[in-house]
Amino acid sequence: MDDSRTYAFEGTTPTIDDTAAVSRDAVLVGDVEIDAEASVWPGVVCRGDVDPVRIGRYTHVGDNATIHASSLADRVMVGHGAVLNEAGVGEGALVGFNATVNAGATVGAQSVVAAGTVIPDDYEVPAESFVRGVPAEITPLEETTIDPESIFEEYATGEYTDLASRHEELFE
Repeated sequence: MDDSRTYAFEGTTPTIDDTAAVSRDAVLVGDVEIDAEASVWPGVVCRGDVDPVRIGRYTHVGDNATIHASSLADRVMVGHGAVLNEAGVGEGALVGFNATVNAGATVGAQSVVAAGTVIPDDYEVPAESFVRGVPAEITPLEETTIDPESIFEEYATGEYTDLASRHEELFE
């Protein structure tokens, strides 16, 4: 059966775990792998052409995000409209609405990228950091009151998982 969400690139077709929720309005091109219990919402584009796209277990990619040749570890949240271009995001990290993570940049595990932040090319965000601004400025999470685990628990394992199960038509 044809899947209107997926497009082959040079003979490689995206793979979606049976337990993942991928909107019928998402576009997956080439070497893209969506792991178990992940959710990919409407308007998301995942393009695995110059390098693969990997979406880890329990990772949620919000509406209209663009993921190009990037790897998202397990339990990552990507906000609406975010752009990740040839980047890596560590386990448990949160990337805010309309943030941009440029080529070669990495976001460390359990880090929080604020909405609208621009992370320059080849920039390394250490684990457990809070990143904000244009260009990005880093503050260790221990110097803030931000708890990425509680945010993930509230939204990713709570709200987004619940919403995905309630949006039957969106994820047919």
